Amino acid sequence: MRRIAMSGREGGKKKPLRQAKKDKKELDEDDLAFKQKQQEEKRKLKELQDKAKAKGPLLTGGIKKSGK
Repeated sequence: MRRIAMSGREGGKKKPLRQAKKDKKELDEDDLAFKQKQQEEKRKLKELQDKAKAKGPLLTGGIKKSGK
């Protein structure tokens, strides 16, 4: 028996090439300070958001429709 060549895709999906693993780089003092600062800002922002939620919606007034 002779095999006939398949047209288009042959034998299903082809696997993608493997990505090389990235080396873990060591963090110096500047990087650590920057990350610490980002975490502080993120925490402060979350606290402000929680305060804003506790007060309720800001736009409660506005144009009111008549009941006609």
